[in-house]
Amino acid sequence: MDQGQSDADRLDGRVILVTGAAEGIGRAVALGCAAAGATVVLSQSNESDLTDVYDQIEADGGPEPAILPLNPETATEDDFLAAANVLGDTFRRLDGLAHCASYAPFLSRIDDYDASEWDRVIRINLTTPFLLTQVCMPLLRASEDASVIFTSDRVGRQGLAYWGAYAAAKFGIEGLMQVLAAEMRENGKIRVNSIDPGVVRTALRARLYPGENALNNPLPETIAGVYVRLLGPAGRGTNGAALQAQDPA
Repeated sequence: MDQGQSDADRLDGRVILVTGAAEGIGRAVALGCAAAGATVVLSQSNESDLTDVYDQIEADGGPEPAILPLNPETATEDDFLAAANVLGDTFRRLDGLAHCASYAPFLSRIDDYDASEWDRVIRINLTTPFLLTQVCMPLLRASEDASVIFTSDRVGRQGLAYWGAYAAAKFGIEGLMQVLAAEMRENGKIRVNSIDPGVVRTALRARLYPGENALNNPLPETIAGVYVRLLGPAGRGTNGAALQAQDPA
């Protein structure tokens, strides 16, 4: 067991699906879950993008991970069902689902927002998390203690100018989290929450703030522990909460 890590922070024996696992927050969460003892299912559009994080988990001595290629922009309902069937055939259950994939192409006035790009942003940031969660519900119900985490954003809790479809999608994520958490409350075996990771050093942040010194921003690894704790025994009793990974400035 890792020194300094309590039993409540361990994920031994758990199967955790992490989307957006190739980079940024998703990669950090996947590595953190594996270090805590979980079998991590790594999901990204292209299988080749996951080679590095897969190899890192093995090099660190974590449980052998699995790879689930799934394109959040183009996957159909049948693709999501097929993915859930693969998970079911392989693991029989799912103990955690961490939605870490996010996409925002630019900052723009609503006046100027391209309609096709609006649809793309909503699809990746809201519709796909809904569809994946929906098909995984039977697997989550098969667990004795399951946790679903939606990655939110400050602009999904207080709208800001120029954030367009991304803000709208993240507001939708907060609503989806609250609805699903309410539906799961009587069951008691599945808890559903959202996390605002705050400002971290990711490719998405760099694209939207090209003039910013990225080295001033904390690495994704600094906030991954919040996800890991919420996915494990330490998160029991927390349901329907809109959490922050960093203390408000």
